[in-house]
Amino acid sequence: MYSHAFSILFAGFLVAMLAVRFWLASRQIRHVLAQCDAVPAEFSEKISLEAHRKAADYTVARTKFGIVTMFVNAAVLVGFTLLGGLQWLSTQVFGATGGGMAYQLGLIVAFALISGAIDVPFDYYRQFRLEARFGFNKMSPGLFFADMVKGVLLGAALGLPLLWVVLKLMESAGALWWLYTWLVWSGFQLLVMVLYPTVIAPLFNKFTPLQDESLKARIEGLMGRVGFASKGLFVMDGSKRSAHGNAYFSGFGANKRIVFFDTLLARLAPQEIEAVLAHELGHFKLKHIVKRIAMMFALSLAFLALLGWLKNQVWFYTGLGVSPLIVPGQSNDALALILFMLVLPVFTFLFSPLASLGSRKHEFEADAFAARHADKAHLVAALVKLYEDNASTLTPDPLHSAFYDSHPPASIRIRHLNMAVQ
Repeated sequence: MYSHAFSILFAGFLVAMLAVRFWLASRQIRHVLAQCDAVPAEFSEKISLEAHRKAADYTVARTKFGIVTMFVNAAVLVGFTLLGGLQWLSTQVFGATGGGMAYQLGLIVAFALISGAIDVPFDYYRQFRLEARFGFNKMSPGLFFADMVKGVLLGAALGLPLLWVVLKLMESAGALWWLYTWLVWSGFQLLVMVLYPTVIAPLFNKFTPLQDESLKARIEGLMGRVGFASKGLFVMDGSKRSAHGNAYFSGFGANKRIVFFDTLLARLAPQEIEAVLAHELGHFKLKHIVKRIAMMFALSLAFLALLGWLKNQVWFYTGLGVSPLIVPGQSNDALALILFMLVLPVFTFLFSPLASLGSRKHEFEADAFAARHADKAHLVAALVKLYEDNASTLTPDPLHSAFYDSHPPASIRIRHLNMAVQ
């Protein structure tokens, strides 16, 4: 009874999610196309009609591609769950391994490889058709597949030991396994943050110290004014993959470093780069990063506690098309992890606007910080260039933007900046 009810509940939430996402995407397409023949008045002297139309075409193309991938992912989800795909995979892996930890790890690895293989053609199309059509792709097919291989190897090197520990805890740590797992997972996340700047990121990109002494002095002056200590200023060869530009800092404690995409340095003036970095430093000084990490840890604790209960409920498996193992001494922990990961986004989708709202609030606060510690006019100028260079639409649908966008729409963001106290 419970399993049938859960099947209906899951199917209902999935259909509702697809309907809402399709409706929002359709609104976005209609709204952007309706506004594509006239540059908004506040940008009319800064962005050409040609660039505005390119942004509209790019936004529509990405949104349509998103609709396709949404329905494909939904079909894959239903295939793994209600149509018995995960049950079949579990049977095959169990037969090949005989059970035990080999089965647990083997099932998760097999699922990850199949899911990744399904994603490959879509990732390839996105990079070499969609992005290339608008002049953003700079990546060669060789680099694309090299990145993929590195990602798989890195995922195996970091993920398999973590998975082994988690599965061991689920098997033998008792009723509070989820709490111990949360502690391990949190420590792992902090370790990755430490390793990322100096170990992980250099596997994919080349980082060289910033050579422009004038710009370096300007940036160091800004860091001194706001009280930010960095281990170095670096330039990343982002142009070998994409024409998009960005700046960020990574690491924490004494390991923090500031990174500029070479594409950003080539496009912005020194004072504009300073203003963009002031915004990024605002996220740090206003403790946005700490708040996001704390929220991530809190949510992961809640979700693991929920999984701790669900993994002992037979209807959780059978309602999703899977028969839990009933062989004495065998565990269903890998099945529980996979099913939970598959269905969680379906049940949490409607919370997306809250995450977007919090992110946009942080963006406004970081902009205000930048206006106090740099020239807000230079930040506005930099943002306009970045909107144009990245073909970001100036006229998103308000509901679509409120639901998904982590940054405020261009006109609202710049209006807030112009009103900010400097």
